[in-house]
Amino acid sequence: MLRSSIGDNTGVGRNKNFSREHVLRKALPIFWKYGFAHTSLGELEKATGVNKSGLYAEFADKSDLYVESLRYYLKQRHEEGLLTAKPLGWKNIERFLIQGPCSLEGRPGCFSINSWNQFALLPPQAKQAAEASRAFLKDLIERNLEAEKTKLKPAILADMILTFFTGIAMEQHLKVTKASRRRKVAGFMRVLRKL
Repeated sequence: MLRSSIGDNTGVGRNKNFSREHVLRKALPIFWKYGFAHTSLGELEKATGVNKSGLYAEFADKSDLYVESLRYYLKQRHEEGLLTAKPLGWKNIERFLIQGPCSLEGRPGCFSINSWNQFALLPPQAKQAAEASRAFLKDLIERNLEAEKTKLKPAILADMILTFFTGIAMEQHLKVTKASRRRKVAGFMRVLRKL
């Protein structure tokens, strides 16, 4: 556990008995379940085990905690390396489409994509993080397509792949089985390889 002295309103220092990563890991499923607008501070306190003053000592407000939770999620997903395994190519793309929208702690789909449903309510930094992540994924997909020397421009195919990914990630809310998702991905991959 991270322990450091932080000041409270009385000017007396106290120990912080939690880590930032712990809070992000515990807050993420709550934001995922309820969304940004419908997540209460009480739910965040209960999930993280950190009271309001502790949360506000670490994060400016609920918006800041949401943005940092999204960044934490995106960093974890990018570190999985689904699109960076060597050799680059179709296998990486297929693995990304199958494993990418897998649930976390019982939450369906992809947290980043789920957040798009609330774009009008999200803090600007959350929108920027989601857009930067999508651009990063598109670049990785394009690199895999370039390795396959596709007939269509990699940028066009990458857009198609991301649109398909968005659809299957959203479809997870309908309790679609893994077998069904695998069949859809296999069919999509057959089409892609011809383009």
